[in-house]
Amino acid sequence: MFRNAAARCVHLVGALRGRKAGAALARCLHQTQVAETNVKDLAPLPPSPPRLANPEWTVPQGPQSPCSHCTDGILRPGGVKLPVQCHPAQLAMTKRLQAQRLNGIDHNPWVEFVRLSSEYDVVNLGQGFPDFAPPDFAMEALQRAVSGDFMLNQYTKAFGYPPLTEILASFFGKLLGQEMDPHKNVLVTVGAYGALFTAFQALVDDGDEVIIIEPAFDCYEPMTLMAGGRPVFVSLKPSPIQDGELDSSSNWKLDPTELASKFTPRTKALVLNTPNNPLGKVFSREELELVASMCQQHDVVCITDEVYQWLVYDGHQHISIASLPGMWDRTLTIGSAGKTFSATGWKVGWVLGPDNILKHLRTVHQNSIFHCPTQSQAAVAWSFEREQLCFGQPSSYFVQFPQAMQRRRDHMIRSLQSVGLQPVVPQGSYFLITDISDLKRKMPDLPGTADEPYDSRFVKWMIKNKGLVAIPVSIFCSKPHQKHFDHYIRFCFVKDESTLRAMDEKLQEWKAELN
Repeated sequence: MFRNAAARCVHLVGALRGRKAGAALARCLHQTQVAETNVKDLAPLPPSPPRLANPEWTVPQGPQSPCSHCTDGILRPGGVKLPVQCHPAQLAMTKRLQAQRLNGIDHNPWVEFVRLSSEYDVVNLGQGFPDFAPPDFAMEALQRAVSGDFMLNQYTKAFGYPPLTEILASFFGKLLGQEMDPHKNVLVTVGAYGALFTAFQALVDDGDEVIIIEPAFDCYEPMTLMAGGRPVFVSLKPSPIQDGELDSSSNWKLDPTELASKFTPRTKALVLNTPNNPLGKVFSREELELVASMCQQHDVVCITDEVYQWLVYDGHQHISIASLPGMWDRTLTIGSAGKTFSATGWKVGWVLGPDNILKHLRTVHQNSIFHCPTQSQAAVAWSFEREQLCFGQPSSYFVQFPQAMQRRRDHMIRSLQSVGLQPVVPQGSYFLITDISDLKRKMPDLPGTADEPYDSRFVKWMIKNKGLVAIPVSIFCSKPHQKHFDHYIRFCFVKDESTLRAMDEKLQEWKAELN
């Protein structure tokens, strides 16, 4: 029936081009609803090209009214009544498609820098992922999950594969000093990114304020905005250093007075990231106690992103703010299997916290993601079981991995210094930032848009001319504060040794040009 109706339709969109769609057009479109009824009385028509049922029929394209040939919704070619049916694909939608919650967050700088990296012969030190294999035991766990129990190909519990929630509760319960219920205090998510998104959606309401310590991972601000909240920024500021001395992420501190001024009756949450991306700062117990006291004083939830907790260097200690007195009941602790076991593509994350908060995240989870891949969860569970058995021992991956990455960090620091760059020594994480102020003074007028921060223009220049990829630190800052950070760029040093040797070659070529 519908094919016959379609065969008899005449597409009038060409005649509508450049004309206003008034009441007559509305009547025409309304009349298409009777197409099925009217066409039943017509004799079958022979096959014909698309758009017009008969090639001899024409639709005038002149200045006449769009509906001048169908004032009653019926075309009459050759005396045959034919209901009008305009082609829907040719009628442009006029309704606003984008939800208002997406306003201002459509631009993602990562897309541009990933694209540039693919267009040039480069050493990619920009994105935060290892370019070497996960540990053997993790790879074997994934192979076992894929080739073993066939039921691991099916759904598991919505809030987490039971062996994984159980080992997470046991493992982190000891670290946080809590008796954790795997059903009430653990939620498994699609990566730490999924945990963050779920937390913002569950807790942040229209007009709620969220304090973000910057420089900060760039998803916190758009996630706050998408939930209807208002991001409020407070900056870490570097302390002065003596000439010739390397800066350290430990020198970057919060101003207690400034932090206190950011809390208002509308403050709903504070986002903490330790070790910090991009800076590599590991917050000290004293600094965490300051944040904790503010959260308790103002009745605020702390969302703490601790995905790099196992990557801490030079004898520094990672402390979870949830382990401080009075903080478990108001803290969501977020972790990542990708960062923990060097398998970022597995996309398994988790959030730990009290049931009275976590139940709201479960509501979002069950109405969005609902379920995470079972096989990846099984592999993570077995990997944690292995680490629990050798925790703190020399054979532990959580002991060996930071030792190896500290050596690679030091390698990168020496290489960057050799060309006159000034790295900030990170206490933890995958990353270090380096000061490019000297180069900014020598090359102040790099190509770019008028409002583009200098570090962004510099990174694009470096990709195209030096074959090295980094990330501008200004993307980790709010727009009003970008000018304070536009002389820093971020490198990832959690890379294979061959990648670091390729970096050395690029830097030495650069050094030769400078000389």
